[in-house]
Amino acid sequence: MTELATPVAAWQPSDLELSRRALRRRATTKSVLVALISSVVVAVVLVVVVVNTPGWEVVRQTFFDPQVALDSFWPILQGLGVNIVVLLVGAVGVAIFATLLAILRSLRGPVFFPLRFLATAYTDLFRGVPLILVLYLVGFGVPALQLFPRVPAVVWGTIAIIISYSAYVAEVLRAGMEAVHPSQRIAARSLGLTHGQTLRIVVIPQGVRKVVPALMNDFVSMQKDVGLISVLGVVDAVRAAQLQVAETFNYTPYVVAGIFFIILSWPMIRLTDTFTARLNKREQAGGIV
Repeated sequence: MTELATPVAAWQPSDLELSRRALRRRATTKSVLVALISSVVVAVVLVVVVVNTPGWEVVRQTFFDPQVALDSFWPILQGLGVNIVVLLVGAVGVAIFATLLAILRSLRGPVFFPLRFLATAYTDLFRGVPLILVLYLVGFGVPALQLFPRVPAVVWGTIAIIISYSAYVAEVLRAGMEAVHPSQRIAARSLGLTHGQTLRIVVIPQGVRKVVPALMNDFVSMQKDVGLISVLGVVDAVRAAQLQVAETFNYTPYVVAGIFFIILSWPMIRLTDTFTARLNKREQAGGIV
């Protein structure tokens, strides 16, 4: 006759642990209240100082006119749609081209030296040239060669952004790939994987995971820089704001455009911070800090 197993009591935190949790909750609540009160005080002080400056009334009429903001809202919003399309297309192009550059720079062996040299020269060149100069060179210089049929300026602007940002993202990806321990490559090759399969299945996924916060920051930076395509005459949010300023002789449309770009960038900024904090927490789990 088998004996019945005695039920195991579920774990319960001790009184000491419960008191520690209550103390942490009280400390967190106190910190939040102090931060909230201090933020409100600083905001009120700043508002009082700015409003009481001698030139505030002129600034308010020039930069914060509600009627001008309302009139320019829809044209700038339509221009923002162009920025979003350029951003999405550019992000895909950068992801593909930068990955190719990172792979070329990671090739080993003297036979691949010309490819490594070209990839290195490319990243060094376009990391040193300001984006606005790349826009001028691509947007005005390439069409002047008359090698291609007439192409909209927004296309050249997107290509310029891809060319410039691929150099930055390629270096981030290469750093992530080099951070993967060499034993991972050796183990993959010992299993019969080719060099390409090792990169695609083992190295690149682990490398990207290590540099996701940096890649997300590059994406946030690109969200702002897509506004520079206005220098090519593209009617995006920035150019639409310029046209509204030329009509009203008021700078409020620039403020409206800036608010739109903040709204566009804010979700990715918060997502980047959240993902970075989660990644740090996972890496420090179980460790003693």
